[in-house]
Amino acid sequence: MSTRASRGPSGSATVVISQRVRAGRDEDYKRWQDKTNEVARGFDGFQGTELYPPASGEENEWVVVFRFSRVEQLTEWLDSNARRQLLDEGRPLFDGAPTQEVLSGGTPTEDVVTAVVSHEVRPGREQEFMHWQDKILKEQERHPGFMGSELFGPVKGVQDRWVVAFRFDTREHLDEWLGSEARERLLTEGRKYFGSYDVRKIGSAFGAWFRFGEGAEEEAPSNWKQAMSVVLALYPTVMILNLTVGDWLGRLGVPGYLALFISNVLSVSVLTWLLMPLVTRALAFWLLPARARSIRVHVAGASLVAVCYLVIIAIFGLTTS
Repeated sequence: MSTRASRGPSGSATVVISQRVRAGRDEDYKRWQDKTNEVARGFDGFQGTELYPPASGEENEWVVVFRFSRVEQLTEWLDSNARRQLLDEGRPLFDGAPTQEVLSGGTPTEDVVTAVVSHEVRPGREQEFMHWQDKILKEQERHPGFMGSELFGPVKGVQDRWVVAFRFDTREHLDEWLGSEARERLLTEGRKYFGSYDVRKIGSAFGAWFRFGEGAEEEAPSNWKQAMSVVLALYPTVMILNLTVGDWLGRLGVPGYLALFISNVLSVSVLTWLLMPLVTRALAFWLLPARARSIRVHVAGASLVAVCYLVIIAIFGLTTS
């Protein structure tokens, strides 16, 4: 296994592991990963793990993220005999060796769509590499959907690679940046500062709205399920705010553009801290891939959400007509 590691601000430690799975072995891999997650939970400092399936149209490469309180605790898990035994057990499922990037501190990677890029910086070129990364950041800031970037230096005693984690609001915007001419030009310029590099993409369409509690080890729900769930919470939120806050702001003479901004702030706040946690818990049987393993469950959950749509529309139709 090749390991890439990096250090950012003090705080939790995260490892991003990418693994190609042999064709037809996805379900076996999920069971093996569930077992691995259970073992990891018994180690000191364990905070949580997320599993991300391959993106549509890409190679069958799965990404799993483990989070620990400190880099020392993460290293103890990575180097443990228990993990070595699990890797030996799962070897028939893998197509090639996995790769991993260790990030010590920084912003958790699960909140948005994130790319983790590791670089093998040439000795003595570290300062030039950092200046080159500043140029990359300035160019990224011009691209749609860019939400931030962090540079992690090597973690002493663990690995000597540098890692950059940059975040976009959607996978489409991330892919646009990765395939852009500007990035290709900057990569050509930066070849003098580093040798090999690797890119790993993680994240789902609606980020933290679809976490199922601390330490949850499930992969993200399908995007279409996420979208249906968001609409289920968003529609009544917007309607109620329009009928209450919107009407009140209109009576006060608040300009439309400012009233819309206030309504957006309130609706996002209600969704994030109140309604989406309730919706995800209520629909966990359907959203969680580990529970929704049959067509019957998929259909039942989608039908339930559709019925809720009709009920909500009927209620507002009767009360506002």
